[in-house]
Amino acid sequence: MTILDMLRSFWPHLLAVIEVFAVLSATIHVLLNKRDVRATVVWLVTIWFLPLLGSLLYVVLGVNRIQRRARKLLGVKKPSATTICNSIEELKPGGLQQLRLLARMVDSVSGRALTNGNQIEPLVNGDEAFPLMLEAIESATTSISLTTYIFDNDPLGRKFVDAFKGARERGVEIRVLVDSAGIRYSWPPITRLLAEAGIPYGKFLPTSLFTPWKVATINLRNHRKLMVVDGRTAFTGGMNIRQGNLIKESPMNPVQDLHFRITGPLVAQLQEAFALDWSFTNGENLSGEKWFPSCDCSGNVVARVITDGPDEDYDKLRWTLLAALAEAQSSVQIVTPYFLPDSGLITALNMAALREVRVDIILPESSNLPYVHWASRCMWWQVLERGCHIWLTPPPFDHSKLMIVDGQWVFLGSANWDARSLRLNFELNVEAYGKEFATKMEPILDLKLRSAREVTLAEVDGRSVGAKLRDSVARLFSPYL
Repeated sequence: MTILDMLRSFWPHLLAVIEVFAVLSATIHVLLNKRDVRATVVWLVTIWFLPLLGSLLYVVLGVNRIQRRARKLLGVKKPSATTICNSIEELKPGGLQQLRLLARMVDSVSGRALTNGNQIEPLVNGDEAFPLMLEAIESATTSISLTTYIFDNDPLGRKFVDAFKGARERGVEIRVLVDSAGIRYSWPPITRLLAEAGIPYGKFLPTSLFTPWKVATINLRNHRKLMVVDGRTAFTGGMNIRQGNLIKESPMNPVQDLHFRITGPLVAQLQEAFALDWSFTNGENLSGEKWFPSCDCSGNVVARVITDGPDEDYDKLRWTLLAALAEAQSSVQIVTPYFLPDSGLITALNMAALREVRVDIILPESSNLPYVHWASRCMWWQVLERGCHIWLTPPPFDHSKLMIVDGQWVFLGSANWDARSLRLNFELNVEAYGKEFATKMEPILDLKLRSAREVTLAEVDGRSVGAKLRDSVARLFSPYL
């Protein structure tokens, strides 16, 4: 018998052994790690009825946790003791005491202390944000760190690369971190230009279907948007680096968005978040005065950074949202481009409305992802029937992310109200306490509401059977949209 004949007779047995090993391994992992009973049952059925394919799908889509504790940041300069507020009772701006229970809860969840003395300035669309970001790069003297989900190779992206190149030639240390999936939104990728300009960059969680040890992270994204200049000025929010955010230039695919310029002790927490991501990606620890200088107080906003991701930061944003909804006394205002809350968040929204808290949810009428809009619309009745209000804003598509509670607590950053943000993505948000900053945000919300139309329960119930069926099918995929 030839070797080829032996292989032909042996391979069915080998395949059977591989199938059994894959099924048993995936089954054990599901039983030990899945918290939701329904998800556990679905995955077990998939794995056992589609042995190899089901196990592979589970590895790609079901294993959504990675460990990053092994890479601890060394030598990070923390905010000084005078800027750290270990409890909300230490802070006395008007009305702040009403949210002390929320602050205590987030103390336990976030792992970061509140800082006082910050200034946060809202920037509407790329028309306000990008000129200030480019100006900050051009005036940088020591360091620049940037992480973003999408960094397009378009006229705007090339302006940023040119500004980085000029800063590097002045001796400024620069680090750029881009998501390995987000970088594919334009071709050729912006990393080619960064490399040509000599700008150090990293790709967060590069994945490949053809590299077995990288398959498990193929569904994970670094969705954070953050730039820190000289360790003293930061920009964060929901805005990617794309020409479409320049609304006044009438781009082909316009996108509204919000970004924020931050100064004060909070910048050190933002820089620390970047440094941890950079260390995890490239193995380089950023430390010292160049990256973490002393930050003087520049305002009176009390705030802290909350990072979230499928690692040790898992569920921090979701817990914060649940706590904020539980603490709300008079009003909750939510702006999000994607609204696919899980059952716990839906219950929290409804309980707030039943306590006669005014809950306004502001969504774009036309989404850049139609199937996400269909899945979302399938869920609207669940909050409308209990008294929440849903508003739809006209085009252009609004990518803004914002939450305001009782006119005193503002939640801003990169996270959406969907499972992808709250379960799969690495996200970064900032919670800010105080009536003065919340009042700054009121004109932005008022402008959105003035142009929006309210959705009624009758309108949702009155959809055609075909539309309801399409929306219901789309909702089945909501955990991965």
